[in-house]
Amino acid sequence: MSTSANIPRSERVAHFEQDVWSIFTPLALECQAVNLGQGFMNFSPPEFVTEAAREAVLRNDCNQYSHPKGRPRLRNALAKSYSPLFNRQLDPETEIVVTAGANEGIFSVFAGYLDQGSEVILMEPFFDQYISNITMNGGVPVYCPIRPKGDTSKDMAASEWKIDIEELESKITPRSKIIVLNTPHNPIGKVFSQEELEEIGALAEKHNLLIISDEVYDRLYFNPKSHERIATLKGFWERTITVGSGGKTFGTTGWRVGWLIGPKALVEPALAAHTRIVFCVNSPLQEAIAIGFEKADELGFFGSQVGAYEHKREKLLSVFRELGLPCTIPDGSYFILVNMDKVQVPKDYVFPELLHSRPKDFRTCYWLTKEIGVCAIPPTEFYSKPNRVLAEDFARFAFCKTDETLDAAAERLLKLKPYIKQI
Repeated sequence: MSTSANIPRSERVAHFEQDVWSIFTPLALECQAVNLGQGFMNFSPPEFVTEAAREAVLRNDCNQYSHPKGRPRLRNALAKSYSPLFNRQLDPETEIVVTAGANEGIFSVFAGYLDQGSEVILMEPFFDQYISNITMNGGVPVYCPIRPKGDTSKDMAASEWKIDIEELESKITPRSKIIVLNTPHNPIGKVFSQEELEEIGALAEKHNLLIISDEVYDRLYFNPKSHERIATLKGFWERTITVGSGGKTFGTTGWRVGWLIGPKALVEPALAAHTRIVFCVNSPLQEAIAIGFEKADELGFFGSQVGAYEHKREKLLSVFRELGLPCTIPDGSYFILVNMDKVQVPKDYVFPELLHSRPKDFRTCYWLTKEIGVCAIPPTEFYSKPNRVLAEDFARFAFCKTDETLDAAAERLLKLKPYIKQI
């Protein structure tokens, strides 16, 4: 019987811990739990998009390499859709790059800008892939938490989570190169206000930082909020790369089509890296996303999609209100942070060894998945180790699911009643 060669792995990956997804996704399957953990849709994308994909696969030109910048039809569609939103005419030839999902786009920006030891300012909680994207490109993540300023023992608005600008500035050093902004925010659901964006942009300007504005949920913000774009404010266009996602926009997370928008001088280094990482993005699904944008406005798709998500948000919020579990009411994205502090997990419950060194929310979510039959994600995964205490009482639930799935989850969540501490 042969044995695998013992070849040391690189330092770039040797330090990676087992991530939250590889713990909870298999657990949800094993327990046949309702999975409100990972933010994937369990309903079909709009038919006009999937039909476009079917047709594109049958065309030979859509089955060959595309230009590294992206297919012209998609770049033109993005320019047409986003130019009014950016208050400028976007050049599809020089100011838009199509990427293999938003994540690869962000990786390409880091690859194009970071040197060994360059620092990247992150606001916690953050999308967990940011960390590996930074460290694999030689960068060093530096953290500043967004803190809840309201009463977390009651329902509170996502806008009540605030970044302290003085604290944020204190994280900037001569090695700082990039600041990452996420709005609408995952997992808080916060939509940053114009005033907040202006303060963040002013810091970037003062310290000559590149802004990565991760706006993958830019079509999913709820009334009466409006989504402000930092690239449209006070000349910040010149230092901002905005990231978008076809997966979030059209419910096609597995297609891995994203984009970068920014001035030519800023996107060129990212394009150079992107060309060496993947060369190009799959052609037929680029074509389908392009057609999606071409048809979305005439079909009133974006407005109807927001309405559908508002309905799903209220459906899930209603069960937590019945249970008396306080929530952060999201203004955007499709996640709800729930304060689980009143849930009393049995003290003698036996957890697997791998959870003993993890924060409390990992054990709460494990028990919830195993015994209640609903999978949520522990949000300490989105914090640096020193700041994980800020999120230990919360769990993140996704509502990008069918009404039937949300109803099934609600029925199971009501089994929490005997475990909820009455105050």
